[in-house]
Amino acid sequence: MNKPVVLADDTLVAPIVVDGTDAPRPASAGPAFTIIGAIAVSHLLNDLMQSLIQAVYPILKENYALDFGQIGLITLAFMFTSSLLQPFVGAYTDKHPKPFSLALGMGFTLAGLLLLGFAHHYWVILLSAALVGTGSAVFHPEASRIARMASGGRFGMAQSTFQVGGNLGTAIGPVLAAAIIVPLGQPAISLFSVAAALAIAILIYIGRWYKPRIVKRKAAQAVRHADGPSPLRTQIALVVLMVLLFSKTFYMASIGSYYTFYLMNKFAVTTQAAQIYLFLFLGACTVGVFFGGPLGDRFGRKYVIWFSILGALPFTLALPHAGLLGSAILSMLVGFVMSSAVPAVIVYAQELMPHRLGMISGLFYGMAFGFGGVGAAVLGEVADLKGIDFVYQLCAFLPAIGLLAVFLPQMKRSKL
Repeated sequence: MNKPVVLADDTLVAPIVVDGTDAPRPASAGPAFTIIGAIAVSHLLNDLMQSLIQAVYPILKENYALDFGQIGLITLAFMFTSSLLQPFVGAYTDKHPKPFSLALGMGFTLAGLLLLGFAHHYWVILLSAALVGTGSAVFHPEASRIARMASGGRFGMAQSTFQVGGNLGTAIGPVLAAAIIVPLGQPAISLFSVAAALAIAILIYIGRWYKPRIVKRKAAQAVRHADGPSPLRTQIALVVLMVLLFSKTFYMASIGSYYTFYLMNKFAVTTQAAQIYLFLFLGACTVGVFFGGPLGDRFGRKYVIWFSILGALPFTLALPHAGLLGSAILSMLVGFVMSSAVPAVIVYAQELMPHRLGMISGLFYGMAFGFGGVGAAVLGEVADLKGIDFVYQLCAFLPAIGLLAVFLPQMKRSKL
């Protein structure tokens, strides 16, 4: 009797036994807000710790006399391990869910932070970044799956809430770095291991909720919904999404890795002041993510993707020619518009291949990190050759790639 139940999103769950009768936990029962909130908080802590790497770039550059190319390689070390491992982690957990893998992955982040705080050689810094990237690779695919499982059918809302946690952590990281690490120095990075320990405790709690709701699944069958796009259109749509994600993450890499240097070079602001401007940009990204998912639930994810990529073009074109105040305002507009794409792209991709939730989530999160890492490395070399101002003039045209969204099929919106 007690057979696993396949929900609307092809998630296998264990049945509930009520008076001797198997009763499935339906996806429409309503969102599990406690779990969605817990996974969002753990995402906040995870991305806060990750953001410390980029936030301390000015300190590392000064302490070790690094050039922009070496700074880019640090980002590449973090993002490459994350992007390389995430699809494989997602594909494995599609077949063999591991409810406590999230807590285990956070242990890699903890080790990376402790190592970075006491690193005295460049190669140790690279290793530290790679460990933090490994923790990210383990975290994102399963965390995204859990957010979807707890959504009660409101997939965009759950994905946005999950993403908002990550963006808040990314935004808070530079502020904490300016307040704690800049005055106390590199060893203060190790203090943030407390955040990793807290995240591990939350993820153990989430794992206990997750464990009775899953069963070991066999290799997923390539089942397509009757009203979904054909396999060929699905493949074309996935390629288009990857290209759109490339344009977004490549531009975001120019902000995340080099915006503080750009402001310090062009407007002679202090390191701490530049971190505040970076915080404003990252805060705007958080607001954009918050609205992107629910708007996709209501109006369709394709329209949100259109708006979020192509809509940023006027602002990116104007940014290199603006003053300090104008740069701050334009960067916030860019962050808001572009970041609304994140939950829409992830959920759209999941709806294209609902039988491969872990693999798709890992693939797209992994590509986001990978493209960002490559972008940081390439743009660092460009900055060394042509100057940091040229980087922003060059990247200003990237959102024009958003025109490719015309090739995305219109997906049927989920009934809430």
